[in-house]
Amino acid sequence: MAGGVGLLLLWSVLATTVLSTADGVPTPWAVLGRLLRDGWSFYAPHVRQTGGAALRGYLVGNAVALGAALLVLLVPALERLVTQVALASYCLPLVAVGPLLSTLLDGDTPIVVLAALAVVFTTLIGALLGLRSADRTALDVVYASGGGRWAALWRVRVVAALPSTLAGLRIAAPGALLGAVIGEYLGRVDQGLGVALTISAQQLEVARTWGIALVCGALAGAGYAATALLSRLALPWARDVDGGPG
Repeated sequence: MAGGVGLLLLWSVLATTVLSTADGVPTPWAVLGRLLRDGWSFYAPHVRQTGGAALRGYLVGNAVALGAALLVLLVPALERLVTQVALASYCLPLVAVGPLLSTLLDGDTPIVVLAALAVVFTTLIGALLGLRSADRTALDVVYASGGGRWAALWRVRVVAALPSTLAGLRIAAPGALLGAVIGEYLGRVDQGLGVALTISAQQLEVARTWGIALVCGALAGAGYAATALLSRLALPWARDVDGGPG
């Protein structure tokens, strides 16, 4: 909160002093006023379109990443191939891949694919690190009790992987939204925050452009907060080991 307030104050000072002559830097109250005038009736369809595509991409991309992590654990020989493919998907510029996807896929599917590509690598690396952080003693206990690789996976490795995997999922949430917004620049949909951002910039609606950008940031923050809450609920033992009595 302190950082947000400080940033807002800095924005206000710069917009009214050093950058007062810059046409592209409105004051915070000008942006807020335009947000209120536009209202939910303007933003609702755009938020639903972008949020829906980002959510679908988030689910698909993370499912692929978690499946790939389990595959690498069960078949270690595939690790190099899987991680190289994931790294390539992470390094590919979305603005370059988007036009190719738009020629191959229909509707908003290219947007969903771009959102998925934005999350695969992050979640895969977090899951792999977590699966490999399992306590060796606990694994030996499972094997000594007659359990095999599957028993060790579900009883030890998956539990050990939860903290780093959920950390990857938190980072992936804003990434999925970014992929969806970039995908909307392809023009395959007539609604969405990316579409609204493009139109308002072309029409030189500076305050509205900044307002849409803030809504994008708020939506990304909401995704991060939701996954952070999930982490706290799923990992009650990791909240604060020093916060208890005694």
